[in-house]
Amino acid sequence: MLTMARSRYDLREDAPAELARELPAAVQRARIIPRFVDSYVVEHGRYGLQVHAALYRDLLLLLQREALLAVSVRALELLQSGEPLSANSRIQPFTRKDAIVFRRKFLAALARQNGWNAGDSLDFQSDLQMYQDLLACNAAPRRRRKPFESANHPFVDRCAFMLDSSFLEKARLAASRALTDLDELAEKLVVQLHEPKIVHPPG
Repeated sequence: MLTMARSRYDLREDAPAELARELPAAVQRARIIPRFVDSYVVEHGRYGLQVHAALYRDLLLLLQREALLAVSVRALELLQSGEPLSANSRIQPFTRKDAIVFRRKFLAALARQNGWNAGDSLDFQSDLQMYQDLLACNAAPRRRRKPFESANHPFVDRCAFMLDSSFLEKARLAASRALTDLDELAEKLVVQLHEPKIVHPPG
């Protein structure tokens, strides 16, 4: 006989570690950052960004890190707020205490997952806090952006500057499209955390 297990607030006990494991892997699988850069290069004829293979790889690594920050912030925001994800899907919001505990466990698991040293971990936590602080200052109701509209988001500003500071507005618009894909990815992963896990009883 199969039973369904859920935690006190509809999350499994291993949810922080699972989220830390799935976020980086999902960002890699979705290839959001390589597609973002490659489509930008083709659309605007900025082929010089891909001329030097080593510099191009370094750029992708930097942007992948920003992507991980963006999906982490969005996932934590969804878990803390209880924001509806669809007409039939609503997350029970965290209490402040639950949010702090989940965030701490998630960041610790993320550091282990990526093999970060103490300095790497602190740098990521600092940037994550910066993202959250900036978004809190710019808080506004979420709405669908128009195709020609850039998002007011630290991911957009930082990635545009890294990608192509000479064509900043065009780079911001491209980064905004990538952010939309990252937000959707974070939402899918958060929904997965709330799906019941099938447990086989011993014996």
